[in-house]
Amino acid sequence: MMFFLLLVIAAIVLGIIGAVVKGLLYLLIIGIVVFVAALVYLGVHLRRSGRHRRTLR
Repeated sequence: MMFFLLLVIAAIVLGIIGAVVKGLLYLLIIGIVVFVAALVYLGVHLRRSGRHRRTLR
């Protein structure tokens, strides 16, 4: 979970720098890509951990 938070923070920082600084629009695009990668990572992590937490009845 910490890796996900690190990716989200990095995406936010890159996005803010890319949006504010003139000529660094590519950082905004990289920030968006990193954010999407973080969401994919979280989805895979939750799906994988959901299979192992089945309770026995």
